[in-house]
Amino acid sequence: MRLVFDTNTVISALLWHGAPRHLLNYAHSSAVQLYTSLPLLLELDEVLRRDKFLVRLQEEQVTVDDLLLGFAALTTIVEPPAITPVILSDPDDDNVLACALAAQADVVVSGDRHLLQLGAYSAIPILPAGVLIDQMGHESTPDSDPS
Repeated sequence: MRLVFDTNTVISALLWHGAPRHLLNYAHSSAVQLYTSLPLLLELDEVLRRDKFLVRLQEEQVTVDDLLLGFAALTTIVEPPAITPVILSDPDDDNVLACALAAQADVVVSGDRHLLQLGAYSAIPILPAGVLIDQMGHESTPDSDPS
């Protein structure tokens, strides 16, 4: 299964232990394939460097660079096409949609209300991590935990 995570989902996966982390574990075990793009990696870098994540980074004993490099190594980086603006109130969300097109994603994983309100983009479902896990029918996650 080919997945694209929005930035908030990536941050949740990297810094906390909820449903997004379970999906990240699936990627580590090659049960799913993750895709991203340079615009999404740049956004991830910018967001992770915000002061509000400083304490969490220290608790996890990781740096932003460690997280970025580790996430990038786990993904396939695609070149997103230019798309007609879709989410006018949050244009950064369009980067997720463009990445999903380039990746020929099966699902966009997001907790962002703008993306979730779309429901799908170009026949690609947009789902929260927990819903996707339920749909995948997995009762437990792979044993490996990348943290």
